[in-house]
Amino acid sequence: MKVLKKQTNSKKCIICGLENESGLKAPFYEMEDNTVVTIFQYKEIHQSYPGRVHGGMISCLLDELVGRAIWITEPEMWGVTVNLNVKFRKPIPYGVDLKGVGRITVSKSRTFEGVGEIYDMEGNLLASAEAVYFKLPLSKIADENSHEDVNIYYPDDVTEIK
Repeated sequence: MKVLKKQTNSKKCIICGLENESGLKAPFYEMEDNTVVTIFQYKEIHQSYPGRVHGGMISCLLDELVGRAIWITEPEMWGVTVNLNVKFRKPIPYGVDLKGVGRITVSKSRTFEGVGEIYDMEGNLLASAEAVYFKLPLSKIADENSHEDVNIYYPDDVTEIK
């Protein structure tokens, strides 16, 4: 599937923060089917039981996927999580490529809802979430100096993702 746009990263976010040594440093792409997709790897530091990723880290990624999906249609709007309902379907390993997909299912004037999913590279669904968010501009969430901390564009040559 064709990548339409790469989204920005931040400095310290646990999921997309490029300067967070414990984070995933995940890149996010807006796709031609109006989804947000990332190819990423959890690290050993994200484990719960040996060989398995902690459910909190899985939930974080799913939350990020849906929250970023609003940028496809409303790039100035940010999502503040109201509700996140996660289903853990299979154990998720660390140290292997995984694919995350997020999409909006309902968008209203002040809120939006969406679905996030994590797959292995063979296409098996490992975890999913349904979520609800308030829509807010960044200026209502963080101080005015935060814009440069949460909007870092790191170019790459990704043009398609399977």
